Amino acid sequence: MSTRLYPLFQRGNPQRRVFLTNFNVFCVRPSTPQPDNVVTFHCSMKMTKYDIHNYLTKIYKLPVADIKLDVVMGEFTRAAPTGYIIKAEDVKVAYVTLGENQTFEFPNIFPSEKVNKDMKQTEDVQRVKDDYKSKTV
Repeated sequence: MSTRLYPLFQRGNPQRRVFLTNFNVFCVRPSTPQPDNVVTFHCSMKMTKYDIHNYLTKIYKLPVADIKLDVVMGEFTRAAPTGYIIKAEDVKVAYVTLGENQTFEFPNIFPSEKVNKDMKQTEDVQRVKDDYKSKTV
């Protein structure tokens, strides 16, 4: 919900309300290959299976068949100037199995044509640099 306090129930009003939540749910690319009907989400440590199920079905209207939760411990790193050990926050990973005949393909954000175009530009810049160096030396 987008406020700190849940509104009080008043007689005549519906008891269950759907509000914008304070939770963050991120769809992430899986680290290992998974079936087409399994989607991986990073969510808040406070969320339960029931919360995730309601979030996905009510807000995004996804048919959810099953949810498996896993808590991944944050990595330990050493701060550069002081040498203190810092631990990253833990992450709750939700593996959501979609309903029948539902598949999910992670979107291709970086199409290959654009990557090839960028590579061609960097090659052109490198060629111009090499030509300039050969002329000046």
